[in-house]
Amino acid sequence: MIAIFGHLFDPLTLLAMLAGIALVALFQNGAGSMGRALSALRPLFTADPSRDRDAARAAMLKIDQVAQLRGLSCTDRVKTASPFLTEAARKLANCDRTDMFELWVVQTLADRTQRHGAVHKVWLSIADAAPALGMAGTIVGLVGMFAAMDDPAALGPSMALALLTTFYGVVIANIIAAPIAARLADLSERELAWQREAADRMLAIARRENAPLRRASIREVA
Repeated sequence: MIAIFGHLFDPLTLLAMLAGIALVALFQNGAGSMGRALSALRPLFTADPSRDRDAARAAMLKIDQVAQLRGLSCTDRVKTASPFLTEAARKLANCDRTDMFELWVVQTLADRTQRHGAVHKVWLSIADAAPALGMAGTIVGLVGMFAAMDDPAALGPSMALALLTTFYGVVIANIIAAPIAARLADLSERELAWQREAADRMLAIARRENAPLRRASIREVA
C-alpha cells in the first residue's frame, strides 16, 4: 500500500499541474484577487462568525447605552475587537446626518460583498481548471503512449502521466479547491449577516437620537 501511494507522487507532474492551474486562475481573476484568495486561507481556519456576532451584539448594547447617556458623538469611545464595528462607531459619532451614515453602510457592505465574491470566484476557477488540465495531461500521456507503441519501455511513463494528471485534477478540484470555496462562501454569508445586523442597529440608534433634532428644526421652520 505504501509503495502504491509512493507512485502517486510525481513532483514534476504535480508542479506542472499547479503552475497551469495558477495561470488559468490568474488570467481569469487577476493578481489582486489571487493574492486575496491566498490570504483568505488564514481566516479559513481561524474565523468564527458566531463568536464575532455575539461580540458585536455585546458591543452594540454598550454603544446604545453611550448614545442614550452622552449622545452619538461619544459612541466611538466604545472599544471593540472588530475593525468594522470600530469604523462604524467612528462614522456614527462623526456623521451629522443619518442618511450619510446609511450611505456609508450600504457602500461598505457592498464593497465587502464584492471582495468576498471575488475570492470565492478564484477558488471556483481553480476547481474548474484542475479537471480540465488533468484531462489535457491525460491526452498528452495517451498521445505519448500511441507514439511509442513500438517501444514497450516508453509506455510506462506515458501511461503514468495520463493517469496522474487526471488524479491530481480530481484531488485538487474536489478535495481542496471546492471545499475551500464552499467554506469561504459560508463564512462570508455569516460575517455579512452579523455586520448587517449591527449596521441596522446603529441606524436605528442614529434615527432615534436625531429625531428630537428633526422635530426642533421643523418647529423652527414652522
